[in-house]
Amino acid sequence: MPVDERDLRPLPPDELSGLVRCTSYSPGGEHRQSWASDSSDSVISSGSDSDGSLYKVILLGEHGVGKTSLARIFGGVEDCADAEEAGNTYDRSIIVDGEEASLMVFDIWEQDDSQWLQNHCMKMGDAYIIVYSVTDKVSFEKASELRIQLRRARQTEDIPIILVGNKSDLVRSREVSVDEGRACAVVFDCKFIETSAALHHNVKDLFEGIVRQIRLRKDSKEDNARRMANAKRRESISKKAKRFLGRIVAKNNKKMAFKAKSKSCHDLSVL
Repeated sequence: MPVDERDLRPLPPDELSGLVRCTSYSPGGEHRQSWASDSSDSVISSGSDSDGSLYKVILLGEHGVGKTSLARIFGGVEDCADAEEAGNTYDRSIIVDGEEASLMVFDIWEQDDSQWLQNHCMKMGDAYIIVYSVTDKVSFEKASELRIQLRRARQTEDIPIILVGNKSDLVRSREVSVDEGRACAVVFDCKFIETSAALHHNVKDLFEGIVRQIRLRKDSKEDNARRMANAKRRESISKKAKRFLGRIVAKNNKKMAFKAKSKSCHDLSVL
């Protein structure tokens, strides 16, 4: 394949800004959800912010799977009259497990046909959300391809990836089962969740889950152990008993062991 010479030389700041500058939206108070913070114009840069307080999350997936809808729900602008002018980056602070976290979500995968931009997306994220539609088998296959591309681009890095089956509310049009999505996540060693942007189902859980996955990799063992202890204290006795019994059964049954492993891909609070 031909090599773009821009990949071989550093770009000056003004040229980088012109290529990948993304507008983001700061909605008025009447439109905002209680869990959103102000947004601002942003320029893509490689790697994480120096202070480590802002995490970049990249949305990937085929056209029409609902990436923009998920991003706008995150930004609290999906119901605005001027949502079409909301831009394609959304940054906000959310409280997860009692601690504040700042995310910047980039919905730029289809911004233009630039192969350079898509290659840059593969290298700049602190975490990735790969979206497919449960009503479109082709988009599911494309999601698998994107996971392979990510593995190649970030071979030596343990990057949080969540596979998302969107449009779960369209039951009669479903082409991809929950089991297929779960099995794909197990094969590609990532997390899995189904959402419905139309109904806001599991959208909040998705973005809180990506924060937990980032923390598990970036924060100290002590911090994560403290969070896990707090989570266990909040867990009900019945859930603890069910999980304990499940582990015992899984140890004595290979099929159950695989099923338990596949179920774990739903748990966005563990690695």
